[in-house]
Amino acid sequence: MKNQKPAFIFDQKAASDYDKRWAKLAPIRDSLDLFIRAILLELPADARILCVGVGTGSELIALAQAFPQWRFTAVEPAIPMLNVCRQKVEESGITARCTFHEGYLDSLPASNEFDAATCLVVSHFLMQKEERRNFFNQIALRLRPQGYLISSDIAYDMSTSAYQSLLNVWLRMMKSAELPEEDIEKMRASYGRDVAVLPPQEVASLIASGGFDAPVLFFQNLLVHAWYSRRTSPN
Repeated sequence: MKNQKPAFIFDQKAASDYDKRWAKLAPIRDSLDLFIRAILLELPADARILCVGVGTGSELIALAQAFPQWRFTAVEPAIPMLNVCRQKVEESGITARCTFHEGYLDSLPASNEFDAATCLVVSHFLMQKEERRNFFNQIALRLRPQGYLISSDIAYDMSTSAYQSLLNVWLRMMKSAELPEEDIEKMRASYGRDVAVLPPQEVASLIASGGFDAPVLFFQNLLVHAWYSRRTSPN
């Protein structure tokens, strides 16, 4: 993933404003966090969690608050976003349980040490299917056998009339969250160009081919889909 050029560049101001910008859509993240906690509830009390593309750290902090002995490694190539994550982690009093890795995933040593990984709205920025498959494989290489992957992305069959209908609802939701009209139109144009919007079954197939058992779709909110899967055990 090291050669992947991000479709959206975050300077420090954009990173600092990120959570506020999306605050009115927090119920989507809150419900997803609720399900993620339920899925990962069976992990050991001292589990190690890999957060890939951690952004401002929302899922990391939510999990850290729910599971007070878990330890986290936060991977993020955008320095401004990682700076915000560090600040939020410090304010939450969980710095001692967190390691920060500035860079892409393939620069993090593969050591099979993590019990689970989160990868939320990240892989759809990889436009080539083989690159996306390799990305999931890079996650698998860092998980213990049967370690969990929680992955979410924008996914739908763009050739269908249902997609056009849901896209319009999705963009109206963005308008209700008070995103600028210019940003909403940029978002519309980015789908299929800068964001690899694939049918959900294709995304699931890419996850599985990266070294995971058949993914289970556990969440959908309009265009956002989320799956959980487990690293395939060696024969």
